[in-house]
Amino acid sequence: MIQYQFFPRSRGISDEMSRVVDCFVSADDEISSDNNDLTSNEVLAVLRPYFERIEFTVECGKSKEYKIDVPVLFGINNKVDKSFYADAISKDGKIVIEVEAGQATENHRFLKDIFEACMMFDVEYLVLAVRNKYRSHYDFDRVYTFLETLYVSNRLHLPLTGILLIGY
Repeated sequence: MIQYQFFPRSRGISDEMSRVVDCFVSADDEISSDNNDLTSNEVLAVLRPYFERIEFTVECGKSKEYKIDVPVLFGINNKVDKSFYADAISKDGKIVIEVEAGQATENHRFLKDIFEACMMFDVEYLVLAVRNKYRSHYDFDRVYTFLETLYVSNRLHLPLTGILLIGY
C-alpha cells in the first residue's frame, strides 16, 4: 500500500506532486515492501517508465554516464565545481526524487538525501521514497516522525519548499 505525506503539513500537494504519487500507486503491486524485497535500484527500474511519462529524467545505470548530476557549486566561467547525483529530476529541475530501500533509516540515508537536495541548485522539492517496512521496523513511520519533528519544532529552516515522503 502506497502512503504519503507532504511536509510542511500546512500545505497540500501540487498537481505535479500528485502525478509523482500516481506513479508509485501504478507500480504498487511490483514495488510494495509488503510483498517484495527489492533494492532501491530495482524499485527505480520499475518506476522509470512511469516517471518518464511525466517527463522526469531518471537514472538508468550506476556508471557515471547514466547518473543525473545536479549542480551544487559553480566556479570560474560558471563551470560546475560540485554536484550531487539524483535518482530522478523533473524537466524544469525543481523536483528531485530519491528512492531508498534497506539503508533508508539504518544508515540514515534519508538525512543525506535531505542535505543533498537542500544544496542542489534551483531544487525546490524533494520526493523521498522509502519502504513502509524493512525487516522488523517501519521506515516510513521513522522518517515521518523525523520530518514531523523537524517541521513542527521550527528550529531548522530548510531551503526547500517541501518534502514529499512516500512509503511503498
